[in-house]
Amino acid sequence: MTYAALPDLVLEPLVRNALTEDMGTFGDITTRAVIPAGVTYQAKLNARDEGVVSGMQIARIAFHLVDPSLKIDTLVGDGAAVTKGQTLMTIEGAASSILMGERVALNFAGRLSGIASLTAQFVAQTSGTKTRITCTRKTTPGLRTVEKLAVLHGGGFNHRFSLSDAILIKDNHIAAAGGIRAVLDATKAVASHMVKVEIEVDTLEQLAEVLAVGGADNVLLDNMDTPTLIEAVKMAEGRVVLEASGNMKLDRIAEVSATGVDYISSGALTHSAMTLDLGLDF
Repeated sequence: MTYAALPDLVLEPLVRNALTEDMGTFGDITTRAVIPAGVTYQAKLNARDEGVVSGMQIARIAFHLVDPSLKIDTLVGDGAAVTKGQTLMTIEGAASSILMGERVALNFAGRLSGIASLTAQFVAQTSGTKTRITCTRKTTPGLRTVEKLAVLHGGGFNHRFSLSDAILIKDNHIAAAGGIRAVLDATKAVASHMVKVEIEVDTLEQLAEVLAVGGADNVLLDNMDTPTLIEAVKMAEGRVVLEASGNMKLDRIAEVSATGVDYISSGALTHSAMTLDLGLDF
């Protein structure tokens, strides 16, 4: 699926902060010392490995914030699969401006492309099933929007963005509130019709109680082995959306998706993705 780009104004503050951090108090003193004024160049942003690209929009914003006069040609859009050696973007103009924007652009694009690439690998393991891959809130502080966007670029889906998006009752909520019935009854009393309710269970006995009490739209099946997941799907009979979670690594995704769960959530998509090797070549 192809997603429309976010408006630049949503991403610009994030990129501006990163550039300010990198420029320090006196700018790029190396470039200012060795690159004469007026020197122009064309640089190419190249993939040094295969994967799925994310962060091209952010890279463009980074270069344009440094110097709006730079001519940027994005050859590969976010969400596209790329091969080793492929040119993703060309940047033409003042050499000093290109050098000043280089690291921030590459940091974002490499990190986000790594997330998109890992997500695509997870999604490929669900082939032939109805299961969707979704991320979690285990994101880099301050970068949640772009990391979740990278999951979309990789073919995955987004879980809630923040604590205010949906009611997600975890094991600690259940323990502190007095049990499954107590938390679900409390939720029924306050939840808006626009707010989804998900509850985490660790056992089939807890799932049975959730189904009996009612009030949950989704059930998170936490750290269950494959036979238990199969039984959970049978018990639910489609009455609630089932999300398998907990230690969901790439080598287990095909097996879990075959159980019939609706979603598999994995924090690894964002917290363990390797940066895709990208380079800016003059």
